[in-house]
Amino acid sequence: MTDTTPTALITGASRGIGLGIASSLARKGYGLTISARDPDRLAVVAHELSAAGAADVLTVAADMADADGVQTLLDAHAQRFGALSALILNAGVGTAGPLADASLHRFDKTFAVNLRAPVQLIQQALPLLRAGAALAPERGAKVIALSSITGVYAEAGLAAYGAAKAALISLFATLNAEESGNGITATTIAPGYVDTDMSAWIHDRIAPEQMLAVSDVVEMVDSLLRLSSRAVVSNIVMSRAGTSGYSA
Repeated sequence: MTDTTPTALITGASRGIGLGIASSLARKGYGLTISARDPDRLAVVAHELSAAGAADVLTVAADMADADGVQTLLDAHAQRFGALSALILNAGVGTAGPLADASLHRFDKTFAVNLRAPVQLIQQALPLLRAGAALAPERGAKVIALSSITGVYAEAGLAAYGAAKAALISLFATLNAEESGNGITATTIAPGYVDTDMSAWIHDRIAPEQMLAVSDVVEMVDSLLRLSSRAVVSNIVMSRAGTSGYSA
């Protein structure tokens, strides 16, 4: 790797959207730090990414609900790469059910993974992102997070999940207000249901072929990473064909 090789840190990278993004960046020669909870699965993915062309692959098994695990992830990336071109926040959890019956324990876990972890990652990665932006001022550094269409338009049964994703969208708008002048731009992507394991619970109502494809989200991330540091796109809503556009 050279000092000009772009690097990315991707959470939730062992499957689904995170794996799709990591695979695309590997083919572009990025140095990658990938994280998920299962170290064995990460080892398999790292081998695949190296074979696909990644300049270097670092694996860090971590639970995004654990603040110490998040810190370990950041420290490992800093030690290996020293700078960060793209921070991709893909890890997420969610449960469905009426607000009246919602467990506060699940509420806390949903916010810990979907909001607290991104806040911690962004805060502590800012020096690395600023260094990445300085190495490539035309491109700058990017922060991209998977939000949800339920963070934009309310959906019955997804109160805690939608609230956490709405807060993430607001957080990124503020991050742009504070850091875009330093070459760091941030975007949340808010899709409807994407055909991943996380959406399997609703297959009895929405068939996989009616959902967005993982490749659709990956294409959006690729496009964002190609933008200059002068372009700010705070949030992108991706709805499914055949719907009103206001529901998952």
